[in-house]
Amino acid sequence: MIKFVQNDTTMGAVKLDREITQYLGQLNLQQKEVVLSVVKTFAREEVAWWNDKSYITEMDKRFGELETGKVKGHTLDEMETGARQAYKKKHKK
Repeated sequence: MIKFVQNDTTMGAVKLDREITQYLGQLNLQQKEVVLSVVKTFAREEVAWWNDKSYITEMDKRFGELETGKVKGHTLDEMETGARQAYKKKHKK
C-alpha cells in the first residue's frame, strides 16, 4: 500500500499544483479523462490493479480502440517532438 505524506505548506507542493493546473487547461476532453483515470489510480489504496475488473475492462476497451483505429495513438517520437516544441515556445523570449 502506497501512502503519501501531505505537506501543503511547502512551496514545492503549491508550485506543482499550479503547474498541473496549467497543463490541464491545454488538454482536450479525451486527454482529461485519461489524466483523471491515472489520478484516480494513484489515489486508490489498492495497488493490485490486475485484480480490478473495472480497470481491466477499461484498459481492454482502450487498447481495442487503439488497435481498430477508433482512437489515434501517439508515438514516443510525436510526444517528444510536441514536448520540445512546447518547451521552446514557453522559454522563447
